[in-house]
Amino acid sequence: MTFSLTQFYDALPAIALDGVSVAADTAGLTVQIYDVLDSTNRAAWDGLAQDAAADVVVIAEQQRAGRGQWGRQWQSQAGGLYLSWGFRPMLPVAQSPQITLWSAWGVAIALRQAGVPVQLKWLNDLVVSGHKLGGVLTETRVQQGQVAQAVVGVGLNWANPVPEIGINLKTLQTQGCNIQIASLEELVAIALQGLRLGYRYWQQRGMEAVRRHYEALLSNCGQTITLVGDAGTTQETVEIVGISLNGQLHVRSRQTADEPGRLLQPGSVRLGYSVGTCFSG
Repeated sequence: MTFSLTQFYDALPAIALDGVSVAADTAGLTVQIYDVLDSTNRAAWDGLAQDAAADVVVIAEQQRAGRGQWGRQWQSQAGGLYLSWGFRPMLPVAQSPQITLWSAWGVAIALRQAGVPVQLKWLNDLVVSGHKLGGVLTETRVQQGQVAQAVVGVGLNWANPVPEIGINLKTLQTQGCNIQIASLEELVAIALQGLRLGYRYWQQRGMEAVRRHYEALLSNCGQTITLVGDAGTTQETVEIVGISLNGQLHVRSRQTADEPGRLLQPGSVRLGYSVGTCFSG
């Protein structure tokens, strides 16, 4: 199958939430389409280097060296969505984890508006009914204490083969989900607009508003996990109650539910796939 740039442009939706909107165009973006790439993120970095003004969007039908969080390999077979967006956020380095949060959340919102019952698995996965639908990977470059450039890669399962923990949208459609997406081109258009909405929402409403929305979709809320001490002997069962502004996992002891809890850094614990609901206070 050959990706149609014309169909992609025609499918771009105008998207909005709480008065924040993104128009159905690609103003300010340079869009590049490839049959096969090693990595769309790598190509997006090249695009930023070649054009000092425009943001860049890279789309590939397949990747040979796709990567997920923590350097894990991302299966990138034909039939999936492989998209990277390179842009220039200019935010303090301390706030760089926020990019992953509003990116994943923005894509989730766009998918939900198209009928996909997607949730977020901490930190950067998109899940449906406890199965992985996709995820985002953020890379940044810093200049003088500011994130001067960033690339957000998005992978979503459309009609590609998936592992046991995964699911693709074609399968969901056969299961009776009322998903209003008819083609890969339309899915790419929705994902891109979701990224742009997440960015604009973060700019206009701030990270606290994003955090609350993110928590409302967090599938891990209510999940209990066991923390093991440094010596490997001390164990404590805690409940996941939300996230911080920079994406740390907020947990609280089940024995003392009125305590403020603590924050766990990304990568410090690994969570399974589960479905829950989180209500932010």
